[in-house]
Amino acid sequence: MSNQLHEEPKESAAAAFDRLLEIMTILRSENGCPWDREQTHHSLRSDTLEETYEFLEAVDLNDVTGMAEELGDLMILTALHAEIAREDEQFDMLGILNAVNAKLVRRHPHVFAGLEVESTEEVLSNWEKIKKNEPGYEDRRSVLDGVPTTFPALQTAFKLQKKAARVGFDWTEVEDVVSKVREELVETEQQLDRKDEDALEAEIGDLLFSVVNLSRFVGVDPENALRRTNRKFTRRFHRIEELLAETGESFDGKTLEELDALWDQAKDEESDG
Repeated sequence: MSNQLHEEPKESAAAAFDRLLEIMTILRSENGCPWDREQTHHSLRSDTLEETYEFLEAVDLNDVTGMAEELGDLMILTALHAEIAREDEQFDMLGILNAVNAKLVRRHPHVFAGLEVESTEEVLSNWEKIKKNEPGYEDRRSVLDGVPTTFPALQTAFKLQKKAARVGFDWTEVEDVVSKVREELVETEQQLDRKDEDALEAEIGDLLFSVVNLSRFVGVDPENALRRTNRKFTRRFHRIEELLAETGESFDGKTLEELDALWDQAKDEESDG
């Protein structure tokens, strides 16, 4: 059997999507690709996570071409996961699409069923109520259930706080949130000289959690904020390395004050630019 496919562009998204599924079936077939045939849901876990982060990086860089390319890679993995499941008679792409379409309509009664809402908060509250009556959610006993254990700690904290806030467990004034951050910072400082690593770890955890809560309260995604600062730190540190190289110097023998002066120079150059 030939694996050749017609290469002309498809005229619709539906046709192009069907072609993707056809290609994936061929790749997983006896005459297909050895690598694709060997894959399982578990073996693709790292690839799926990696491609997700590569898409996020393209978003951070406002790289539109990169975003399109990375979404394409995620589509490949989605199709591959669906084909593996189809072969094992678990589920298939049609079932996935039908389920997600139904979910979107069901969870947006203010759009598709004439329900009147007055705010985003009300939309989110209705969303949680609707989820409770859906299959797969009947075993959830806590408002906090459903947060993936594989989330990074920062994202987990953010998600837990959002879920708690949706049922009213939240501050009402930003001043109270800021006060909590200060309180946790003081408690962390008190542990610095006590030589109790476990207690210090606990206090730093509380401090980080309170900062994430402040970020959420004022509408800033902490993951995005920290990634932005990471990029800024990397950019300025690279500039310090460049400035040292321009004078034939290195980090060896440099004092913190001297390095800090180079940091300020790198910072000022960004401001001037």
